[in-house]
Amino acid sequence: MSSNYRNFRNNVPWLILFLEAVFIVLFYFLFSHGDESRSMVSYAAFQDVNHMVIFGFGFFLTFLRRYGFSSTGFNLLIVVLGVQCSVLIEDLFYFLLEIPYEDGLKRITKAAVSITAVVISTGAVLGKTNPVQLILMTVVEIIVFHMSRWINSMYLQVPDDIGMMHVHLFGAYFGLAVSSCFSEPSPRSEKNASTPKSALLSMLGTLFLWVFWPSFNSVLSVDNRWKVTYNTYFALAVSAVTAFTFSAMTTKDGKFRMAHIHSAVLAGGVAVGYTANRIRYPWIAMILGLLASVITVLGSYCLQRCLNPALKIHDSSGVHFTFGFPAVLGALAQVVLLV
Repeated sequence: MSSNYRNFRNNVPWLILFLEAVFIVLFYFLFSHGDESRSMVSYAAFQDVNHMVIFGFGFFLTFLRRYGFSSTGFNLLIVVLGVQCSVLIEDLFYFLLEIPYEDGLKRITKAAVSITAVVISTGAVLGKTNPVQLILMTVVEIIVFHMSRWINSMYLQVPDDIGMMHVHLFGAYFGLAVSSCFSEPSPRSEKNASTPKSALLSMLGTLFLWVFWPSFNSVLSVDNRWKVTYNTYFALAVSAVTAFTFSAMTTKDGKFRMAHIHSAVLAGGVAVGYTANRIRYPWIAMILGLLASVITVLGSYCLQRCLNPALKIHDSSGVHFTFGFPAVLGALAQVVLLV
């Protein structure tokens, strides 16, 4: 924690209580109508996304020695505040644009998907921010994310299920932009160090994310949910195999480096999120998973040694090559399939 945070430590609970009071008042005025419509999202699918956001990213962010336990708690705080804020902002858009309201389960499912962008951004600034800054970043990023998604939907005619998938791209580069505003910790600082225990817990979070990623990509699909799940699983499988292969090929002793595997096994799921409903054959998803994993492993070398020092960017958990690069690849693949 920064030294300035100590002066505001007593104000943190009051800030949280103030935000919650505002949310309750807004919910009273915006959600006074009844909602008895049947949900298009099953409760099991919502639970998969909820487990992924809470458990997966909660453990994924435990890689730092000093913030191992607190990062899991920060993740829960960000998620529960961000989901309420996301539902309110989207409901406000529905009210202003006079769009028919959706059922409650689909709202919180979309809010859980939206908050993924904030959690990804947290990985880029973890160790340099305090809870006050994280809470403010959550509120601001959720507002900007919904504005970005509204522009994509209204002017670019991007379908809702695909429009939600740019959370990886948005979260990665928003987090890098926020990270550039803070000074980089010393390489020998305790804030940058990790332990075998923290690395193991972070790898456990990666396994949670890997297991639930097909549900994450398919939760908002209406007609082709089975196809999205099918293609996502094959992309994840190939990216995992490629991660182990390139990890051994890029090390001098030929051993696996869990740092590579930790980030590259998820690359296929990120890349195929845009195109999973349009891919007709699984070999296309497998190629995307392979390319995404290769880009992630090679990008970790190039960014950490060349680009990040030149641009003075400090990426705590490597969200640039874990989520940013594969998301760019997925967006380009979507453009190619549309053309």
